Amino acid sequence: MRKHNQILLQGNEASAMGAMAAGMRFFAGYPITPSTEIAEYLSIHLPQVCGTFIQMEDEISSMAAIIGASLGGVKSMTATSGPGFSLMQENLGFASMAEIPCVIVNVMRGGPSTGMPTRPGQGDVMQSRWGTHGDHPIIVLCPNSVLECYTLTIDAFNLSEKYRSPVIVLMDGIIGHMWENIVVPENIEIIERLEPEVPPEWYRPYEALPCGDIVRLAPFGEGYRFHVTGMVHDKSGFPTLIHEEIEQCLNKLISKIKNNLHDIIRIDEYRLDDADICIVAYGSVARSAKEAVDIAREEGFKAGMLRPITIWPFPRFHLEDIARKVKMIIVPEMNYGQIYGEILKSCPGKTLRITRVDGELITPDQIMEKIEEAVL
Repeated sequence: MRKHNQILLQGNEASAMGAMAAGMRFFAGYPITPSTEIAEYLSIHLPQVCGTFIQMEDEISSMAAIIGASLGGVKSMTATSGPGFSLMQENLGFASMAEIPCVIVNVMRGGPSTGMPTRPGQGDVMQSRWGTHGDHPIIVLCPNSVLECYTLTIDAFNLSEKYRSPVIVLMDGIIGHMWENIVVPENIEIIERLEPEVPPEWYRPYEALPCGDIVRLAPFGEGYRFHVTGMVHDKSGFPTLIHEEIEQCLNKLISKIKNNLHDIIRIDEYRLDDADICIVAYGSVARSAKEAVDIAREEGFKAGMLRPITIWPFPRFHLEDIARKVKMIIVPEMNYGQIYGEILKSCPGKTLRITRVDGELITPDQIMEKIEEAVL
């Protein structure tokens, strides 16, 4: 539905459109509320651009399928919600260890277990970071509008290809099911997968390159034969127990993200220049927080908002800089305080939380009550 270059879109549909715009041509998934519209949209539109849509038997196989497609040289994605995301964790760890680019969209709902299938939540924040075992890097992006569902899904593919890493788009059910008029951006940068610059006999898929460069991933079936494993491996991909090779493998996983925080982390600041109170909010709650900031300003309270668009890596340095300038930090979340706990590590003693776990959105009035409590 277009009018004056605008299109009326649902958040889930926008994410699916963004994936296709980024060049995603393989989707494997299993329907689950509230992410099902992503699969429904792609089942119709992906074959129209010579892409492949497969409904798998479960979320474990869905994650395995997109890993295989990515190794074959095709940008790939799956979409799910809480229980399905739990099932994906083992293969998500495999993708991290084997450095296989792919995108996972998790539309959060109330939990744990089956929880509240039709009600939103934000309880998967820590699972997105630590759901799979071991020390591993991860990039997690969190949209708060239909437009960002589109643009951040493209961002997810770009970061995934650039850093050879799985990337998670973490939206809550409100954003996934929200409808908004948007203008689809033009001329967005798309990072394509590049072919290796060396002949097959010289190719080492896990070599540590100078200056932090990352080895280009060769597609299977085009002459480059290499080993892929979830075990700690050497530069050729074969399992190793040699001390130096173990350290090189694991250090490279962490450093490729840690050394590029300036490129990966995205934040949004609102009315923070002279703020005494900073609200830290993400996803749909950030929309309530923004309105609460405007109400607070009208009532004479100097409030502002920090919205972490990149949830992981967490924008700790930005937060610490803001914390030095404000008197109080308020963290509203649709969980029992998962990002609140992260903020306490950097800002103990000046942080308050607002929690809600009944499947309803935190309102601007609730945030205003906490602002008044903090000030008065």
